[in-house]
Amino acid sequence: MEETVVAPETTTALTAEDRCDVCGAQAYVRVSLATGELLFCGHHGKENKPKLEAIALKWQDETDRLLVR
Repeated sequence: MEETVVAPETTTALTAEDRCDVCGAQAYVRVSLATGELLFCGHHGKENKPKLEAIALKWQDETDRLLVR
């Protein structure tokens, strides 16, 4: 029996060029949907999560980068 190898899923980090689709602020959340992708700032990501989480294929949340260390 031949073994199937699945490539690991890669995630591209969000950069300062990625902007929130709602307000234009820097995006820290990427939501992949069957129809495309949405980018949100931390505020709008949190606000829209209850509505989109059930239909999201992937939820990339980088809001931890906002914390001062």
